[in-house]
Amino acid sequence: MYKVHCLNNISAKGLDLLTDEYQLTDNVEEADVILVRSANMHDMDIPENLKAVARAGAGVNNIPLDALAEAGVAVFNTPGANANAVKELVLAGMLLASRDIVGGIQWVKDNAADENVGKSAEKAKKAFAGGEISGKTLGVIGLGAIGKLVVGAAEALGMNVVGYDPFLDAAKAENISADMTFVTDLADLYQAADYITIHVPATDSTKGMINAAAINQMKDGVVFLNFSRDSLVNDADMAAALESGKVARYVTDFANPAVVKMERAIVIPHLGASTAEAEDNCAVMAVNQVMDYLADGTKNHCVNL
Repeated sequence: MYKVHCLNNISAKGLDLLTDEYQLTDNVEEADVILVRSANMHDMDIPENLKAVARAGAGVNNIPLDALAEAGVAVFNTPGANANAVKELVLAGMLLASRDIVGGIQWVKDNAADENVGKSAEKAKKAFAGGEISGKTLGVIGLGAIGKLVVGAAEALGMNVVGYDPFLDAAKAENISADMTFVTDLADLYQAADYITIHVPATDSTKGMINAAAINQMKDGVVFLNFSRDSLVNDADMAAALESGKVARYVTDFANPAVVKMERAIVIPHLGASTAEAEDNCAVMAVNQVMDYLADGTKNHCVNL
């Protein structure tokens, strides 16, 4: 009997797949399997019986991969399971940035006591006017599970797309979209895009990659969207770019003390994968990975062994 401990709430759609060989436990110390979403495992003691950890999501920054590898514990993630949810929020982010929807909604709330709010709104709305995304150019950095969905969705909305991914060549990029302009130099993307969205993991080579040097290569008035990891963007450089107007809007899914104070930043509380569908998909994938591994050693999306 394998004992399974959930460090976070895990969708019942996944947990219901556990066979009679598995039993849920509230005691992490006796766990053979840990299922986790965002809980920080770096300061945890590794349970003596632990054999596998499955992250119901793609990022594994919250998991001590090396320490678990040394202990012989396999770690799995679920790339692509929440890709559609993130794609849809990227589209929402572009629309929030192109039209001052947030400001308009706040105006209505602030004037809720006005008996003539409808008439007043007709006069006030010009302050919240914006532009359209159709016909604009979107730069997509990273063409993996999420990035490629963003490409297709943006093109369907009438946008031109420039894509960059150091792990793809032109032939593979064409399989994503024959209409996308694929570049091998980020500078070409920066100079062409009205909107830029980034979809890459946080590694030593990508942390802080969106800095003053990168921003200076972008169009004046660019909109930058970050639904990957907050560490990809240098906060001080982004704040300066927003203040100067070089960047018109910064849309980020990661609240921290720096970004919440930035003028013209739209800060979302990490909702990228927060849909019922994404949570179900991640849980199902994570549970199947663990059961396959413990049954016959199959390592689907194992990230540390």
